[in-house]
Amino acid sequence: MAWRLEPFKAAIDAMLTEDTTAPRKQRHTARRILARLIEEHGAKDLSYSTVRDYVRVRRAQIDVEAGRRVEVFVPQEHAPGAEAEVDFGELWVVLNGVKTKCHMFVFRLSHSGKAIHRIYPTQAQEAFLEGHIEAFNEIGGVPVRHIRYDNLTSAVTAVVFGQGRQRQENDRWVLFRSHYGFDPFYCQPGIAGAHEKGGVEGEVGWFRRNRLSPMPVAESLDELNDRIREWEAQDDARRINDRIRTIGQDLAAEQPFLAPLPAEVFDPGLVLNPRVDRSSMITVRMVKYSVPAGFIGRKVRVSLRASEVVVFDGRAVVARHPRMVAKHGQSVQLDHYLEVLKTKPGALPGSTALARARESGAFTNAHEAFWAAARRINGDAEGTRELIDVLLLHRSMEAGDVRAGITAALGVGAVSADVVAVEARRHATISSRGGSGSDRHPGAHDEVNVQRVVSLTQRRLMDPAAVIAGLPPDTRPLPSVSAYDELLAKRTEHPAGKASKENIS
Repeated sequence: MAWRLEPFKAAIDAMLTEDTTAPRKQRHTARRILARLIEEHGAKDLSYSTVRDYVRVRRAQIDVEAGRRVEVFVPQEHAPGAEAEVDFGELWVVLNGVKTKCHMFVFRLSHSGKAIHRIYPTQAQEAFLEGHIEAFNEIGGVPVRHIRYDNLTSAVTAVVFGQGRQRQENDRWVLFRSHYGFDPFYCQPGIAGAHEKGGVEGEVGWFRRNRLSPMPVAESLDELNDRIREWEAQDDARRINDRIRTIGQDLAAEQPFLAPLPAEVFDPGLVLNPRVDRSSMITVRMVKYSVPAGFIGRKVRVSLRASEVVVFDGRAVVARHPRMVAKHGQSVQLDHYLEVLKTKPGALPGSTALARARESGAFTNAHEAFWAAARRINGDAEGTRELIDVLLLHRSMEAGDVRAGITAALGVGAVSADVVAVEARRHATISSRGGSGSDRHPGAHDEVNVQRVVSLTQRRLMDPAAVIAGLPPDTRPLPSVSAYDELLAKRTEHPAGKASKENIS
């Protein structure tokens, strides 16, 4: 069918020559050339495939003849441990039932093709730095030559045109890359630089199509990132294109060539210093987060990270919250208000902190049952104070042990925080013995008979009709001091010892 094209080749060449000076987005496509040939030259017998094949070859030739630079891609070899590429990609996630726009940080080693992916609510600098730290920790080192980037605002504040690849860099970014000891390679701005980090560009699309389609559904970004870690482990068995070895095998060969990680940990968070308001909350990026009530009126140091907000008093961490995406939201933890609620127990039932604890599952059915029993026996105020004492146990004990202590205490009818504490410690001890704990002599405790401890004082004070379930009636006689009275009588019968002492003195 090529012979049909012969009369129209001159017309096609004229259109392609015209394209050498036309704007890029207004050049002829093969389909448009065919349409013009039909309209202007009556070429009704030509097929699209015939025109397309001719245009593909002839366009490149005419570009060279016209002196236009033809972009040629030269295959590259990447030494092990030398280079990596970084990019962000957008995606949508059904997060806790809400369709949410998120950002995927992707780090890819150029030699092995090993890629690390993390989903963040933002692509701000804190996410950019945290993604690097995650990637370095996962691969076990840092590339020794450079890492390729777009001109992201997280790293570059200005592109210096006319001076090659020189950039004005963000101060915190300079501090970060100096800490890890690597150099950046900034690609050309716009489409012209896309091919300079084509590996990570392709990785973003591949992972989004193969792992994140359809839209992933998760309760939190932490849950989704845990799922991604499993997918990355599976991808270690994948081969890229026609490579002989898998990604995992190439990574194992590449890791010895990476630079070691620094000994000190770099905090990727943005440092802020908000003041704690009268509700014991701080405002960070239009979102409120609770802190312990003892900090009301004081300024605290906050590390705003990509996935969490960490509050410090000096070097001590006093609060930690998942970072919230929605503006004007609140993240409240019941633990931060316990000391206040102990003096104002009536404020607990309607408090926001309690509502959030119930929603998150931190305030369980066991806590509800203990609270109801404590209020029934001790009254609302004292019963609530007992509950708060139980909640305070969570600061020093595992949540599972405390719940087991509550269940054991309620099983014998006790509503005392002291009983819960004893039973929780007992549960923790038994659990550690049954597992692979650090006890060097596990057999030394085999003969110890651990008994449950109940509050006998509380039992005596309780109504007889509400005697602790499971205990037999106390038929023991009341204590007597008659034996001591007999000793006093004998002492008066023998005063000689006293007299002898007086004579000596």
